[in-house]
Amino acid sequence: MDILLQQIINGLVQGSVYALVALGYTMVYGILGLINFAHGEVVMVGAMVALMAIQALMVTALSPIIILLLSVIIAMAACMALGYSIERIAYRPLRHAPRLAPLITAIGVSIVLQTLAMMIWGREYHSFPQLLPNNSHNIGGAIITEVQIAIVIVAILVMLGLMLLVHRTRLGRAMRAVAENQTAASLMGVDINKVISTTFMLGSALAAVAGVMVSANYGVVHYYMGFILGLKAFTAAVLGGIGNLRGAMLGGVLLGLIESLGAGYIGALTGGVLGSNYQDAFAFMVLITVLVFRPSGLLGERVSERA
Repeated sequence: MDILLQQIINGLVQGSVYALVALGYTMVYGILGLINFAHGEVVMVGAMVALMAIQALMVTALSPIIILLLSVIIAMAACMALGYSIERIAYRPLRHAPRLAPLITAIGVSIVLQTLAMMIWGREYHSFPQLLPNNSHNIGGAIITEVQIAIVIVAILVMLGLMLLVHRTRLGRAMRAVAENQTAASLMGVDINKVISTTFMLGSALAAVAGVMVSANYGVVHYYMGFILGLKAFTAAVLGGIGNLRGAMLGGVLLGLIESLGAGYIGALTGGVLGSNYQDAFAFMVLITVLVFRPSGLLGERVSERA
């Protein structure tokens, strides 16, 4: 039972990160019908920029918490600028092109960002400073650290804030209008280009937060860290119902739990035959299963909730 509880805790922590990244996928898809496969690399850039900011601020007399908050803000600003640039340079000229063109472009942007990151920060793994207290707490035989608690709480607050923005603000109404019908929204005075750029920027800001979360949890940053994370977040978006905000959240949490249980609890029951070495396989088995039996995802596709 303690193994089960431990893996549920691990799954919730990992699922919180997946959910944040999946929201970026689902917002862009909801408006443009585009899968932004470069989104995982935006997560990586956010982590790298945050690391640089932390290293620069460590020489000051600021407290570790303030240093971390400032680094997250800097990383969010950098990723928002990157998201805007990607949309403006790579995707906007192809907005009315056949669907295959922006898909190939997204893959190309992903490779370009990986290569640039490798050239700037190198191939090696970088240690991410431990700025938060990492005391452990025992809950029913399971261990959870304060960093993991902070990850879950921040993820919940960010996701609630996004839902309020989409459903309770003028910008959110404009985003939903563009997702519903771009032509009609334009006739009603909505600036389509501004809304789409803002959507990319919001998704990129969430990616920066997720990048810092992953780095703080594992203590390392790497130029390739966003690739598999991006694919898993895409799987989470498909699982929940891509284009649906609640679906992205649900899919992220469920995928985290499935992975964690598959790698830990099931691995213990099978004597290690199915363990952490097969953790990635569980995620993509879920993707295949969902695409075969329920392509629309668990919550389907609700056009009114696209953002």
